[in-house]
Amino acid sequence: MLKLYLFLALSLSTGIHLSAQVTLEECVALAQDNYPLIRKYDLLNRTKEVNLSNINKSWLPQINVYGQGTVQNETPSFPESLAGIISQTGTSISGLNEWQYKIGADVSQNIWDGGVSKTGRQIERAEDAERQTALDVQLYAIRERVEDLYFGILLIEEQVEQIRNMQALLQSNLAKLRTMHENGTAMQSDVDMVEAQYLSTAQQLTQAKSASRSYRMLLEIFTGKSFVKQELMKPEASVPQDLMPNRPELRHFEAQLQANEARSASITASMMPKIGLFAQAYYGYPGFDYFESMMNRDLSFNILAGVKVSWNIGALYTKKNNNQKLRLSSDNIAVERDVFLFNTNMQTRSQLDHIDELKAVMKENDRIVELRANVRKAAESQLDNGVIDATSLLTKLTDEKQARLTASYHEIQLLQSIYQLKYTLNK
Repeated sequence: MLKLYLFLALSLSTGIHLSAQVTLEECVALAQDNYPLIRKYDLLNRTKEVNLSNINKSWLPQINVYGQGTVQNETPSFPESLAGIISQTGTSISGLNEWQYKIGADVSQNIWDGGVSKTGRQIERAEDAERQTALDVQLYAIRERVEDLYFGILLIEEQVEQIRNMQALLQSNLAKLRTMHENGTAMQSDVDMVEAQYLSTAQQLTQAKSASRSYRMLLEIFTGKSFVKQELMKPEASVPQDLMPNRPELRHFEAQLQANEARSASITASMMPKIGLFAQAYYGYPGFDYFESMMNRDLSFNILAGVKVSWNIGALYTKKNNNQKLRLSSDNIAVERDVFLFNTNMQTRSQLDHIDELKAVMKENDRIVELRANVRKAAESQLDNGVIDATSLLTKLTDEKQARLTASYHEIQLLQSIYQLKYTLNK
């Protein structure tokens, strides 16, 4: 995070003539749209649709095609006495063959799954909302980073204006001192001192060009837009009246709780009986008519169909523990939400106090600047009359410059503090 006091220590100049304007809100919107994470929203939506489609397809007929061949050491056969009687009629009964083979298909169709698919869809939608809100939390952090950059650049530009004013004053007084030196009323050292200070500010302007490009380049990387000829507008901010937080973290906590509720419903659904239709068909040997298969070894086509009711009572054993795990998870989420709200309220109170402090300090800024300007003007007049030297004049110029920088710093710091409060509350 950028710190404004670091920028105050740098007297920088952009040296760029701006012809267009851009607002802080536009920069934040551009940065969020440009951030690579934004593409995950589409991926999450597509994942949800695929998962819901798979759940819905559980109602389609389930078909299992198979082929098998077996050999066994014992097979069903008639008792020898009965086989002997039958053989007297001229009919040979050899019993089932040890080699058996078939190719077929099993088909099943759900009629009622106890609510498993319904709760599955609810869980998928709830988990998708949980993933979406988690993504919202990550993307929300971009706002703070862009706002820090934006206000940092605003402060640089305010400092640039004061440096230019300082240069104009130095240039005016330097011309005056050179004239006085030519007339023998000023020393060469006074001229050199003011000229050295003027060249020092020129160095600051040279450094500023590189620094300005760097900071604006960072903002361009975030937003994906060039700001070479655009002016960053100073926002007009007021302290939010509603101090109730509306952060995406709160929606994420709520989505987590909703997902647990959906999972709880699935525990109940898992204990319900299941009803379905089924059919088996195969071509092979032996057939369902074992007597016929004992009489000959011919392949046959066989079909079996019916209704099946199943109930896995094993889910009853773990129902209590599974529900308790979900309750504990929800309690943990509630604690995390309360901690977040507590910290947010503490941060809000601290930011409000800081805003009040800045407002109180700023009441005397204009008067201080006015007084420093009066002192500097008096020093310039005294210099004309030979009462003070260049050293005293430079001190007065520096004091005025610092007073103006401090006033600008307080103004932008107040704006940033208000926006930090708005970020904390998501207002």
